[in-house]
Amino acid sequence: MQALPNLLTSLRLVLALFMFLALAAAAGGVPWLSERLTPESQFGLQRWAFWAFVVAAVTDFFDGWLARKFNAESVWGAILDPIGDKVLVCGGVLGLMALGPQPMVVIPAGLILFREFTVSALREVGAGKGVKLPVTLLAKWKTTLQLVGLGGELLVAAWGAFQLPPEPEIRDTVTFAAHAIFWLAALITVVTGAQYWEKTHKALKA
Repeated sequence: MQALPNLLTSLRLVLALFMFLALAAAAGGVPWLSERLTPESQFGLQRWAFWAFVVAAVTDFFDGWLARKFNAESVWGAILDPIGDKVLVCGGVLGLMALGPQPMVVIPAGLILFREFTVSALREVGAGKGVKLPVTLLAKWKTTLQLVGLGGELLVAAWGAFQLPPEPEIRDTVTFAAHAIFWLAALITVVTGAQYWEKTHKALKA
């Protein structure tokens, strides 16, 4: 049981890669393979990608919970967990963009990607100077909102693949909710990024 948390985190990385490749293939972005896919196969890949994302997102909760429950917290787990989160979110964003024009998602998606790369760079620079940037409670909520919002956006993008109700009022309601959560996630993402930036700046000046 001691190794289970890290196994779940590793599974998240594998599922994130599968999700991205499945969405890229469904969108026609994989040479040789995509051109041989039927429309039904493309829909199938979208469905598999969505469920892979859902399972990967769920592991984000359970790996940390199991690590605390079984006292299996480790340095490797502390390193691997945020990497898994970032790969899942960034892979989901890029896969979503591959599926086609997403006007209402472009700005929050860009802000999320910019923040994640910036904070990763801050952590790397800070580590070399002995500056630690522990994950804050707001940052944990940020990750949760990112995953929920991104899951909603992937569901909307794969609406036809799941043969969901075609009525505009139903789809518009789900789309609005997904957009709202994703934009809120982007806002909190920027706020937490600014907090990490300020903390690193003060620590390096000191």
